[in-house]
Amino acid sequence: MEKNTEETITTNESITNTTAKTPSKREATGSETIGYLVYFLFGALEILLAFRLVLKLMGANPSSTFVGLIYDLSGVFILPFEGIFRRGFTQGVETTSVFEPSTLVAIIVYTILAWGIVKLIQIFSGKQQQTD
Repeated sequence: MEKNTEETITTNESITNTTAKTPSKREATGSETIGYLVYFLFGALEILLAFRLVLKLMGANPSSTFVGLIYDLSGVFILPFEGIFRRGFTQGVETTSVFEPSTLVAIIVYTILAWGIVKLIQIFSGKQQQTD
């Protein structure tokens, strides 16, 4: 909802009317709130998977508590994508860097899935979408 404000400026030469639009806050609908929640949850999952990807690329020690926790939590979410592509290994002096394409595929798929779920929620809400 936008509130219109009208002001009149008087000069010696002419009178000018200016109408300015000032944005006003509105409350989110139920379907918008659910959409925000879906984006939040999938965003948290994306961050978890991004941590896994970076830690694997850097050759992080899986016996570390933090690294083990990240691997354990994210392992369930990349399981459906395991085996699509082979892993790439690079042996360093002290660590082995691992590129997991399954993690990258999972990030892409979950991003598209979140977008699709939110669009379905918008469709089923029956509310007309506004274009700005």
